Amino acid sequence: MPQILDIARKGRAELSLRRILTYAVKLGASDVHLKVHRPPVLRVDGSCRFAGETPLSEADMMRFLDDLMKEQEKAHYLERGDFDLGFNMEGVGRFRVNLLKQRGTPAIVMRHVKSKIPDFRGLNLPPEAIKRIADFRRGLVLVTGTTGSGKSTSLASIINIINRAHRDHIVSLEDPIEFLHEDILSTITQREVGIDTNDFKAALRALMREDPDVVLIGEMRDIETFEAAMHAAETGHLVFSTLHTTNVMLTVDRIVDLFPAAQHQQVRTQLSYQLRAIMSQRLIPSADGSGRVPAVEIMFNSPGIASLIRDNNLKQIPGALVGGRTEHMQTFNMSLVALMKAGLITEQDALANSDNQDELKMNMQGIYASSGGGGILKKKG
Repeated sequence: MPQILDIARKGRAELSLRRILTYAVKLGASDVHLKVHRPPVLRVDGSCRFAGETPLSEADMMRFLDDLMKEQEKAHYLERGDFDLGFNMEGVGRFRVNLLKQRGTPAIVMRHVKSKIPDFRGLNLPPEAIKRIADFRRGLVLVTGTTGSGKSTSLASIINIINRAHRDHIVSLEDPIEFLHEDILSTITQREVGIDTNDFKAALRALMREDPDVVLIGEMRDIETFEAAMHAAETGHLVFSTLHTTNVMLTVDRIVDLFPAAQHQQVRTQLSYQLRAIMSQRLIPSADGSGRVPAVEIMFNSPGIASLIRDNNLKQIPGALVGGRTEHMQTFNMSLVALMKAGLITEQDALANSDNQDELKMNMQGIYASSGGGGILKKKG
């Protein structure tokens, strides 16, 4: 793991949380990892790197806990071993914090939450698809991907579009809040678990009494969350949420598998009616080494897609995405090809991040398989 900076170069006393976080923000680190007997680790452009050679002591970690938490929160963490919170350091930035224990000692993982709401164009997200999602007035929209794939950032940019275009009431329930929105045309109510409510499930049930037009649920975490989201969608609201899945097909599968087998058909039917779009993304190293760009798989619901979901023909969804490219749908491989053609990623990184390298090689030649043609390969026109 290469070193990138000796943040303690002026002496042991300067190894403060403020100094660590200041350097992390300066270097554009997305995450900071702190644990005993190791120097701080910064994740920069997707790679973890040691910041110097000075290891953290248990006393350092306890000081950091005092910086981050109130005494009651600290006692809860030390007893339970896990705690999540949002933390703002004046003059440095806002962070999403997970506290844990490893080998019986404190450890901290902090994600830098950028204060400026990103414009979707600067994120290299597909513009027509994003505009179409932001124009929905009801239904369920899911943004999925692994941890650190940019889900929250993409959602914040979509909410920002709605905020600038519609006079709506947008209500979010987050754990913790990641981006702070200001009222523009819409009025925005942001509730943070642990600060504005101690009970996620009770806050979820109360959402519909808060007169929302648009609902943002930070994460689709269990059956109750899905049922609340589906109820909101069924009653005419636009609902956004995230899920830790790697593509569109697996997203539908994961939701259905939350429920007992006897309810699977009912859930598939509900999804076929209420689902508006799924956007799955993963971050790929940029060709010039300056950062990462998102490869995005996008599905918009249609009569054909709804039928595939209802009839549990999920393996046909990728072919349907190819056939729906005129409606701004695309598979991951289609996205990778577009990024390569734009010079944003290398062929090597595209192949490394593809779920189907053989298919990607054909796509690079302009050959695509569409479910509409019974699986027949055809040239992209």
